[in-house]
Amino acid sequence: MKLETVRASAFAMPLTNPAFPPGPYRFVNREYFIIQYRTDPEALRRIVPEPLEVTEPVVNYEFIRMPDSTGFGDYTESGQVIPVSFRGQAGGFVHQMFLNDHPPIAGGRELWGFPKKLAQPKLAVEIDTLVGTLNYGSVRIATGTMGYKHRALDIEAEAKKLAAPNFLLKIIPHVDGTARICELIRYHCEDIAVKGAWTGPAALDLYSHALAPVAELPVLQVLSAKHVVADLTLGLGTVVHDYLPAVRRRGATSEAPIEARAD
Repeated sequence: MKLETVRASAFAMPLTNPAFPPGPYRFVNREYFIIQYRTDPEALRRIVPEPLEVTEPVVNYEFIRMPDSTGFGDYTESGQVIPVSFRGQAGGFVHQMFLNDHPPIAGGRELWGFPKKLAQPKLAVEIDTLVGTLNYGSVRIATGTMGYKHRALDIEAEAKKLAAPNFLLKIIPHVDGTARICELIRYHCEDIAVKGAWTGPAALDLYSHALAPVAELPVLQVLSAKHVVADLTLGLGTVVHDYLPAVRRRGATSEAPIEARAD
């Protein structure tokens, strides 16, 4: 394969059969179960990277069911999003996510910088209760419950919340183990159509795990919960802060390009 062909066809790995296709990435009947809770403010400050600012000692714990997503298929996700401010703009910092499908793990990490790991989340209705669970291997690390559709929420207000910016810390290592990319990314959900939104009484339990430390942001008080069903497109991101000096990002100690020493 010629150099020009590699450059023209390169999108994601593997080169000739990428783990995920190009977007746009449209989600139909995407189902959110979000429990907002109060936590330890010092724990938040240890986790949230500058220049993001913690606005309040609050975490959104999310279970997300995605039965129909372009290129990614049918999967479920769970994790924590922290309300933050970036230069006066309110948004959410995606702290850690766990899901059960390889293409969105690979695509999420490589394209946007989503902090995704493989696990076994579930979201389902059990009689009169919306139930979200997350297992890492065989170990339960999160259980959320909410009374099913006890009270309707304002659909337009929930659509505006889904359209708010989210922030990610994208990290990709160099071949020598140092950071090649370390950037703060901002992205939005687009073309949002909320089909329904409800709230009800809720509870959340988080359990300690060495490799899935959701409990390091402890639940001090459940503040609210909601169940939202929507169609939306996951927009691509923009870099809003680069943590690495330009000379380091270019790889100042690297050898000359392959083309220059091919002979």
